[in-house]
Amino acid sequence: MDAIDRRILSELQQDGRLSLTDLADRVQLSMSPTHRRLRALEASGAITGYRAVIDPEVVGLGFGALVFVTMEQANRATIPAFDEAVAEIPEVIQALRLFGDPDYLLRVAVPGLPAYQRLWDERLSALPGVRRVESTLVMKAIVDDRPLPI
Repeated sequence: MDAIDRRILSELQQDGRLSLTDLADRVQLSMSPTHRRLRALEASGAITGYRAVIDPEVVGLGFGALVFVTMEQANRATIPAFDEAVAEIPEVIQALRLFGDPDYLLRVAVPGLPAYQRLWDERLSALPGVRRVESTLVMKAIVDDRPLPI
């Protein structure tokens, strides 16, 4: 990956809807090499997809929580079962496995406190292999969905 590829990635992180013509202009290449590089970046997995960034408040999902999960035992049986169960919960918008304690950090988006309580009671507390679940409520997002520093 060279400097031009990084500029292409940087531009697309800022605006994934750029036309090929605009992208070529911004990275100062003609359309054909820009298109080849773009396809190569997609084929290599550097670009994994294109999506719209949605404001959670506008769509009624402005209540955020960070959930810290400590496993009873972190072993070959419990980890995959937990991972699969978490992946099935649509309100979990990010799940990170951590070194140390806690074992996982989950980021949750729901309409409000009653919805979070239902999620906690019905889904989070029933996750397999869990010893402890603790959460903290998000007051304000300071940095959210920042582009990678390419």
